[in-house]
Amino acid sequence: MRTLTIISHTEHYKTPDGTIVGLGSTVTEINHLIAVFDRVIHVAMLHEIPAPPSALPYTSNKITFVALPAVGGTKIKDKLAILFQAPKIVATIKKAINQTDYFQFRAPTGIGVFVIPYLMFFSANKGWFKYAGNWKQENAPLAYRLQRWLLKKQNRKVTINGIWPDQPKQCLTFENPCLTDAEVALGQTIIKNKVFDTTSLHFCFVGRLEEEKGVGVFIEAFKRLTETEKRSVHAIHIVGDGKAKQKYIETTKNSGLPFQFHGFLSRSDVHNIYKIAHAIVLPSASEGFPKVIAEAMNYGCLPIVSNVSSIGQYVQSDGNGFLLDTISVDSLVVAYRKLLSLNANLFNEMGQTQGALQNKFTYAYYNSRITKELL
Repeated sequence: MRTLTIISHTEHYKTPDGTIVGLGSTVTEINHLIAVFDRVIHVAMLHEIPAPPSALPYTSNKITFVALPAVGGTKIKDKLAILFQAPKIVATIKKAINQTDYFQFRAPTGIGVFVIPYLMFFSANKGWFKYAGNWKQENAPLAYRLQRWLLKKQNRKVTINGIWPDQPKQCLTFENPCLTDAEVALGQTIIKNKVFDTTSLHFCFVGRLEEEKGVGVFIEAFKRLTETEKRSVHAIHIVGDGKAKQKYIETTKNSGLPFQFHGFLSRSDVHNIYKIAHAIVLPSASEGFPKVIAEAMNYGCLPIVSNVSSIGQYVQSDGNGFLLDTISVDSLVVAYRKLLSLNANLFNEMGQTQGALQNKFTYAYYNSRITKELL
């Protein structure tokens, strides 16, 4: 029997009927881990607010959720709350990992500043760390820099985004899984049949609606297009939510452009947007490797994305997408115009180039690597 405790800051919620649901991308990944582990305990944060549509339930009774208090944030009082709850958090984690063979700690996160040292110095359990952020991020928050430094100094395996010249030997390059084998097969069909018509192009953005994700420049760059260029745009799908959503809606009024704010959507509804979209745009400066890039590429969306972290190791400018070396309205306008200037043959060639990458992002491939390289 093989068992695992996962420790993360993943948001969980309780529905009116008492069902626990969590961040869809993480929960789906854990649901697939049952192919490797006989039992999984997920120690993560429970929020006392309504669940968004993107949250999903666990699909197996072999997965147990253990709640942590929902701590974290940017304010001083938020930081103090983390420290105040630290003893309870560590005690909960200790109890869980003592029930399983392995642990996985998902960093970076606020609680990582004390949980990583605890696991390093006070736990003899086998396990590994998953660093899902930008491993090479410059000017990262102090807490993130500390966690990255600690992970470089300890001996357990660490899975990271990208391949780097100075990568410590315990750090293994791992793609973030986000696709089933069936979705990859369907994606190949979608790519072959996707029509590129410069009179009806669909663009999409998927993520939190905040300046750090580049939503402002994403919108402003469309507004800078000429009237002729704007007529090529059939729809601009914005998927996600945030405190600034209404502000962004206001900036799109009277733009002469078909912006559609969808809010949070289920995983299947987001995939339906990818199936009709011709490009996904993510002008963020602080990413690891967002799963939404691989998901969108699977359905023939050309990525227009910032050249940060490991993104440039998977997206080649003018090969299978367009990289933004600088994140600005001007650079996005240039990228939009490159897409608008494509013909159907070149668009299809770029989409077919994407297809070779997708097997690396399947849950089956990820599980096989966990079995062979981490356990």
